[in-house]
Amino acid sequence: MSFEVEQVDAVTPPPKARVDDAPRERDYLSGFLAQKPAAEAPGEPGGALYEAVIDALKDIFDPEIPVNIYDLGLIYGVDVTDDGHAAVTMTLTTPHCPVAESMPAEVELRVASVPGIATAEVNLVWHPPWDPQKMSDDAKLELGML
Repeated sequence: MSFEVEQVDAVTPPPKARVDDAPRERDYLSGFLAQKPAAEAPGEPGGALYEAVIDALKDIFDPEIPVNIYDLGLIYGVDVTDDGHAAVTMTLTTPHCPVAESMPAEVELRVASVPGIATAEVNLVWHPPWDPQKMSDDAKLELGML
């Protein structure tokens, strides 16, 4: 394979970009940076009421495993409405768990006691089934699984 080499004296420079005389904003981020952060809705993740419900759930411990039910991965979902209704979807480690009858009632009682929560309901589900992979890293560390 051979290449041809061409000798040139000069190369014509490409045309320069032209900018219209229209006024431009110097910093394109100035509008973005001036925006105020959107306020967190109290019932949404990160909101004060939602986080208070999560804190209440973290105060409930499984009697057989020394880890709270939230970090254990038993809580599948928390929904808090604007009018203060909290719905918690949860499971248990097994359907034959000794606290199968008392744990949902305790969760409902603790969530309903959070200031700002008017009513609470607990939906106990078995699908998907709980497994140790649902635990937080903190829980796994506490149990010596990490």
